[in-house]
Amino acid sequence: MGANYVKLFKLLLDKKMKKKELSHLSGVSGSTLAKLYRGENVNTDVLVKICNVLRCEISDIMEVEFDDMPETK
Repeated sequence: MGANYVKLFKLLLDKKMKKKELSHLSGVSGSTLAKLYRGENVNTDVLVKICNVLRCEISDIMEVEFDDMPETK
């Protein structure tokens, strides 16, 4: 199971906002944004800061990817 932040990067494109501008406005470091690009885990506070700048919900910027699991009976 992991996080997918493709929605965030599409939203940034739609808003014509660069990563550097998002970093400046949200107070989130460039290295933390790089973690998002790699699909790594980040603190919930980071996601809330980004959502505050973009005026969106967490579900608007990320999705959870589930591992394939065998069906249970």
